[in-house]
Amino acid sequence: MPSISSYFIKKGIKAGAKKLKLEEKEVAESRQVIDLFARKFSKLPNGCKVEQIEIEGIYAEWISNKQSVDDKVILYLHGGGYLYCSADTHRTLAARVMIDSSVKVLLPEYRLAPEHPFPAAIEDILTIYRWLLKQGYDSSNIIFAGDSAGGGLSVAATHVLRDQYEPLPAALVCLSPWVDLTSSGTSYRKNNEKDPYLRCDLVRKTAQAYAGDESLDNHFISPVFADLSGFPPLFIQAGSIEILLSDAQMLADKADQAGVKVHFKVWEGMWHVWQISAGLPEAKKAIKEIGDFVKKTFSVRR
Repeated sequence: MPSISSYFIKKGIKAGAKKLKLEEKEVAESRQVIDLFARKFSKLPNGCKVEQIEIEGIYAEWISNKQSVDDKVILYLHGGGYLYCSADTHRTLAARVMIDSSVKVLLPEYRLAPEHPFPAAIEDILTIYRWLLKQGYDSSNIIFAGDSAGGGLSVAATHVLRDQYEPLPAALVCLSPWVDLTSSGTSYRKNNEKDPYLRCDLVRKTAQAYAGDESLDNHFISPVFADLSGFPPLFIQAGSIEILLSDAQMLADKADQAGVKVHFKVWEGMWHVWQISAGLPEAKKAIKEIGDFVKKTFSVRR
């Protein structure tokens, strides 16, 4: 049963989303509003260190603390429909993942659509990943993680690496992954009125902005349609009332059919990327499970 806190947080999110009306604003204006809100209300956990760096022209942040190991890294890819969000919006979430996993996080700001449509985001993540390898990190000591579009981006980037016979990351952690930009799943209709802030019309609008002239069913744009054979283990979390629930379920099924090891859990009463709500009991539990998975993955490989 969902917590009492989730009831009030969900109501607050729904009211905030209604007030923002992202679908009615220009992209640049929406970005400013979202980032301003994040800077005002997001608080980094005590003891966290943020180091700003530039990797081949891409801004990124190292997030760590005294307990995080130096020889392993989580490459965290923020969500936001490929149009929105930044290190400001996801720094706190990435820090909480870092704390529970005891592994430092690299949080890049990949290029966003519509100025930089597909495949710009994938190209940037591949640049970051290859840079990590050049710095001496073994691929078995790197995990891709991401929420929403960031989850889809982690799958798409891994698909490219596999097809080009490059070393693959140790695992993928996908929080409410957006992997079907065609919106074909049943949850888009079933949960359209239940999800507190995502709506089908906004999702379809952002999908087209990212895809540009490419088809939405391109398996690098909608990686749920790709062959996942040879992929590393997948850890997937999704909420039962989010419109992207079908995406997560389809991804888990596709991976399982390809013989990929999958851990998939649906959280009752939770919405899209509830893990970002720091004061929510279900968010704390979800991130603890992410941390346990990361620790287990790296422990096994050690």
